Amino acid sequence: MSMIFFACVVRVRDGLPLSASTDFHFNQDFLECRKRLKALSSILARYPSRGTAKGRDLSIHFLSSGDIACMAICSSNYSTIMAFCFLEELQWEFAASYDTTSISLASRPYAFLEFDNIIQKVKWHFNCTSGSRVKVNWEKVEEEMKFQPPVELKLEDAELMNGLANGGHAEVHVEVVPTYRMQRVTPLGILSLVLNIMCGALNLIRGVHLAEHSFQEDHEVIGNVIAFFLPFLACVFQCYLYLFYSSTRKVKTFILFFLVCLCNIYLYGLRNVWQIAFHIGVASLSSYQILTRQLMEKQPDYGV
Repeated sequence: MSMIFFACVVRVRDGLPLSASTDFHFNQDFLECRKRLKALSSILARYPSRGTAKGRDLSIHFLSSGDIACMAICSSNYSTIMAFCFLEELQWEFAASYDTTSISLASRPYAFLEFDNIIQKVKWHFNCTSGSRVKVNWEKVEEEMKFQPPVELKLEDAELMNGLANGGHAEVHVEVVPTYRMQRVTPLGILSLVLNIMCGALNLIRGVHLAEHSFQEDHEVIGNVIAFFLPFLACVFQCYLYLFYSSTRKVKTFILFFLVCLCNIYLYGLRNVWQIAFHIGVASLSSYQILTRQLMEKQPDYGV
């Protein structure tokens, strides 16, 4: 089948993987191609900005610009021009999402793991559609490749084989797939979970009680009921975000915190100032714990 199987973004100077698509291909040829891609990523600085490493069934394409390079594994019969259209689109999306400072300061593999969502979306677009935007890019890339054709390599090249054996001249990170393990839960984190559960329970009890006793008498009370149930759901999701990794955690955390604050301010009168301050304080503590609990940094596994 002619398609893109895998894509990643790496830092050119040392081959550090910044983000990658989550792949579910476990056949031996693909895994071997992944290893060669990692070896190649560590020596990209030696090559021009475009390049292709051809194999019998799979090929690696790379496009570097400035600090980053986008790389893809495609079937060998997949159009080279289309592959570079895909890489250009990916490179533009990544450059629009992250600045050069954050890229330079990245110290652990897959520091921008949330970009996986965009990689998957662009990959699906190129595998499943052929819109006018792709055709415009096709003509542009085709013209560029006439003046600057990509360097051609072989997957069996001795240089790539040496990269696998020696780790190349720069550090090579060889996780088979990105890991999602979080750092250990701290005592303060456990406290935030307990307080969050307590606040969620209080919101649920008050909301149910208000709904049972007031709906028949006053239909306007529905706003107050919603204002109790929304913080309950926010507390549940805050617990989830603290315990498990999720893409765009920062955005979700701020939305949940804002929701808790807004609902508690709306409930002024049913809650006094100290109760409101307690609920907002617990939400603040939970938000801080979510944002400071990072993915566990996995050491490179050279035995893969």
